[in-house]
Amino acid sequence: MDLQSKRCVELWLQIAVTVAALGCGTPGRPGGEGPSDRERQLPTGARLDPVGESTVLGSMPLSIALAPGGQRAVVLLGGWREQGIQVIETATGRIAQTLLQPAAFVGVIFSPDGHDLYVSGGDDDIIYRYEWSADSARLKDSLPLGPRPKRGAGARYPAGLAISRDGRMLYVAENLGDSLAVVDIAARRVVQRLPAGRYPYGVALAPDGTVYVSAWGANTVSAFAPRGDGQLSGTGAFRVARHPSALLLNADGSRLFVASGSTDRVVVVDTKSQAILRELNDAPPGGPSEGSTPNALALSRDGATLYVAEADNNAVATFSLSNATAGVTSVTANVDRLVGRVPVGWYPTGIALAGNHLLVTNGKGRGTGPNPDGPTPDKPRGPGSRSYTLGQTTGSLSRIPLSELTTAALERHSAQVALLNRWDTAASARARRAAYPPFEHVIYVIKENRTYDQVFSDIPTADGDTSLLFFPRRITPNHHALAERFGVFDRFFVNAEVSPDGHNWSMAAYVSDYAEKTIPSQYSSRRKPYDYEGTNRGEVPTDDVNEAANGYLWNAAERAGISFRNYGEFVLRDIHRNGATADTEYVGNKPFLRTHTNPRYPGFDTDITDQHRVGVWLEEFAGYVRTGTLPALEIVRLPDDHTAGAAAGKRTPFAFMADNDLALGRMVEALSASPYWKNTVMFVVEDDAQNGPDHVDSHRAPFLLISAWNLGGVYHRWTNTTDVVATIGDILHLGRLSQFDAFGRALSDVFGAVPDSARYVALPASIPLDTRNPGGTRGAIDSRRLDFSGEDRADEDLFNRVLWRTIKGPATRYPGSRRTSPLELRRQ
Repeated sequence: MDLQSKRCVELWLQIAVTVAALGCGTPGRPGGEGPSDRERQLPTGARLDPVGESTVLGSMPLSIALAPGGQRAVVLLGGWREQGIQVIETATGRIAQTLLQPAAFVGVIFSPDGHDLYVSGGDDDIIYRYEWSADSARLKDSLPLGPRPKRGAGARYPAGLAISRDGRMLYVAENLGDSLAVVDIAARRVVQRLPAGRYPYGVALAPDGTVYVSAWGANTVSAFAPRGDGQLSGTGAFRVARHPSALLLNADGSRLFVASGSTDRVVVVDTKSQAILRELNDAPPGGPSEGSTPNALALSRDGATLYVAEADNNAVATFSLSNATAGVTSVTANVDRLVGRVPVGWYPTGIALAGNHLLVTNGKGRGTGPNPDGPTPDKPRGPGSRSYTLGQTTGSLSRIPLSELTTAALERHSAQVALLNRWDTAASARARRAAYPPFEHVIYVIKENRTYDQVFSDIPTADGDTSLLFFPRRITPNHHALAERFGVFDRFFVNAEVSPDGHNWSMAAYVSDYAEKTIPSQYSSRRKPYDYEGTNRGEVPTDDVNEAANGYLWNAAERAGISFRNYGEFVLRDIHRNGATADTEYVGNKPFLRTHTNPRYPGFDTDITDQHRVGVWLEEFAGYVRTGTLPALEIVRLPDDHTAGAAAGKRTPFAFMADNDLALGRMVEALSASPYWKNTVMFVVEDDAQNGPDHVDSHRAPFLLISAWNLGGVYHRWTNTTDVVATIGDILHLGRLSQFDAFGRALSDVFGAVPDSARYVALPASIPLDTRNPGGTRGAIDSRRLDFSGEDRADEDLFNRVLWRTIKGPATRYPGSRRTSPLELRRQ
């Protein structure tokens, strides 16, 4: 056994051999407080009402493989809390085994003889091999793909897997290596490596030995023909839909089904000609072609029906295939038809047929709720912590009887899917534009990471838990004054868990399947590149693997022909020298942003004050007032409410927040004193709410809607990030970016008929804005381990505890779980 294998086995034994259920091992609804599945509303705005039996799984299941004999299925976990596999009894849904790995990602496959199970090792750049016997798995060894990587620095990152018919060769999609590795299993080494496009994901093996690999970061599938020695020859790549992921071949290999999550399409390819036969439309009825996110596929045994896991519909779609599409002579249908949908759990990611049931893995399961129990300040976070927003999401398995997938049953279930996703609101959504005041300008402000209870829980007329208050009125006088004048929204939820998806939900009303499936690994130090704000592997790409197909708000502005200005969002710092001095400019990393970004306005950088940022904005705003040329849409990043914890020499958390508060107050003061006050509306959101506790939900955040037309008061009405994007789209006639803003609850009901022309005067900070953290404290020592060079690079759980101890003092216990507010059970 080589060093790589020894390391694998030693590490394995340190972590776990067999862990008795991470969740409940029996079917049915798990115990605990909070609303039932039927009552539960997700941060995305959808509700859940899954059909069939449910089993609670581990963290973020990404795929499922049926074991030989069909009595067991293996689920791969790729979450923030744990990664590895779970073995499931297909007849009951019971968890029979849980085996943890240091890392895992997507790939899971059995050998042709059924004696071995191969599982992707993700960031470890290895494939784990298990012995499969008596319907259970036991670690056997591992197959290395390259030199041993450092933690968080895997260069290959195995994804989808296939194995040759004779069981000699394993074909591995190397997601970060942009290659297909051919592994000689007996020799336990890579014997061939072939280019396979950007971010290869899925691998499919045809009966004739041809191997197909999807390029998740491009629009191609690469084909490789078998050679006599078991190796492969590349035969070229053919175009399919954008950013293909899951691949599925029919029984004779004549048809290749390709999922394109970002375009709501499943492409059907004739493998002989490599031509596209059909594009099956998987979009919501009446909505744009983005937001269903097909990402896993299965065929009925007769090849006539295609089942599609729709991640963002929280549903499985059933397509009846025509003879030409199915490539099966026994099929007599002449047209392809979406027969209907069945509701499952949150974000389905894998699908398999087992006996008379369809098995579906749901990546986020039943949703989230109040922040759960966390360790006390004197105890470190355990590896299974659920006190952090990414730790809250727990997967599930849906077992759906095939009798629930008949045409008659699907008619009933489809109506429920439409209701749960609010697709029935399409007509009213299209008619609501007339309800707005005469707005001509939108200023959209993005802040960083606070929960509602941290900032607004001391507003007595709204729903807050003051024991969780971090930044009271004396620190945030402008936030409080603005909320009390223009409206308190105590049921605003960010769609996102963390910043990568937060900035995409805020800018695109959508998050790609690439982001959803890789963020848990990136945030748990199991994947290196931060690919979520315009760069891929640290470079600006021509085709961004993470970018939504319909683009961002600035693309919508460009399509609509309206003026636009960007301040700090999706920017890169560009340092160049003029003689002896160095100048810093901030350059938008998307084509339209490059010519519409203020080059003096910084992006995320905790060493730069928000007073500096607002100074740049105010100078340009004054120019727009003089010339009467204020852009129709402005996006402004005010990130310093993120803080730098207790890091020695950095500003204190109070100073950071007071700086952010004053900057916002100064912006509103300038706007309210200008001629633009009567025709401008400002939205102020957090990108996510990960940095603190909340007694209602880990996604509840502060939100401000500011204009001369606001009615004010307290609003318990449910709203979220994509509702804000929908409102911006309504006001500026931008069209829709995804189903989430298309069917959103736009904020057209909070405005009055008469404007209030009174000027807002910013309230001064009550503390010095340059107050610094001392050195030598426990918080300062802990903060040395925190990386503030970019958003969310710090260990967020440790960061939250440093903030709590710094602000509350060591005698105040870090918060535990709280019951869901009664208002939450009634939120609409």
